[in-house]
Amino acid sequence: MLVLGIETSCDETAAAVVEAGRWRESPIPLKMRMLSNIVASQIDVHSKFGGVVPELASRKHMQNIVPVILQALSCAGITLDEVDGIAVTQGPGLVGSLLVGISVAKALAYTRGLPIAGVNHLEAHIYSNYLEHKDLEPPFISLVVSGGHTELVYVGPGERQYEKLGQTMDDAAGEAFDKVAKLLGLGYPGGPIIDKLSKEGDAEAIPFPRPYVWNHSLNFSFSGLKTAVLNYVLREQEKENTVNPADVAASFQAAVVDVLTEKTLRAAEMKEINVIALGGGVAANSALRKQLTQRCEELGYKLYYPTEAIMCTDNAAMIAAVGCSLISGGEDHDLLLDTDVYKTIHTGPIENH
Repeated sequence: MLVLGIETSCDETAAAVVEAGRWRESPIPLKMRMLSNIVASQIDVHSKFGGVVPELASRKHMQNIVPVILQALSCAGITLDEVDGIAVTQGPGLVGSLLVGISVAKALAYTRGLPIAGVNHLEAHIYSNYLEHKDLEPPFISLVVSGGHTELVYVGPGERQYEKLGQTMDDAAGEAFDKVAKLLGLGYPGGPIIDKLSKEGDAEAIPFPRPYVWNHSLNFSFSGLKTAVLNYVLREQEKENTVNPADVAASFQAAVVDVLTEKTLRAAEMKEINVIALGGGVAANSALRKQLTQRCEELGYKLYYPTEAIMCTDNAAMIAAVGCSLISGGEDHDLLLDTDVYKTIHTGPIENH
């Protein structure tokens, strides 16, 4: 089975082809192989504004979507006639961006008589690990952490069985990175910039708070940490002291990583699970990978994450992977498929309709 995946939830226009075949009895009963994964970035368009401009994003998607799909098919060495199904991001995301991808997916499905699967973007970040790590099977704890989402999910032993254990109460971790980078005048996107700059700074230079939210809760809150960075910079400027951006970046990143690490390990302990998987753009952060790797080794846990940054950020291969599972199970959301801007993970089988 060959599935064409389309991703346009935010500012990345992506298309990919994933091949799937029946595997052994498993909660993930498919053996999947990525044949292509093409991503057209819009960073140059949005960097001058310090963040994503929704209207510009949707316009760029309209320009890029067809060439990106054609390139994905070409790199996979197939034609559209050989595709067995279409998978497209249904949500969450920007409504204008989502509409572009869904409209093109519907057009392809209608003209070719193919099944179409609307995919939950958050579930796709979980599935990104299945494409690389063939030995990963539920149950495990998944930390999905990106510019728009910070969620802890228990991936149960049943097929596509999920339980959301915690989520951000305000800013997502990636959003906090972007806002702190903008505050320091570092540019956009903030995550990679702060990660790189932090290597030149002292992570213990500034004692920023570790916002754990209600003690034993598994929820996250990063708005207070962001405000602490702002207040520190303003105080130092009032004293006419020189602010070292590298120290601020390293100290801020250390606070975020501490919180993400401790809450993820707490979730694993609560569920008595010794397997953890990372997904989402912030999963590419070197400090998070290093600290979680060290802690998991100390505890005897297994840690999985996509080794390539492209598989952490928004891409279409992860969308196609979920689509393989849905379409092989007989699901077809047909031409009634619509956007779901606030789509999220619920306890029980994840909803994709």
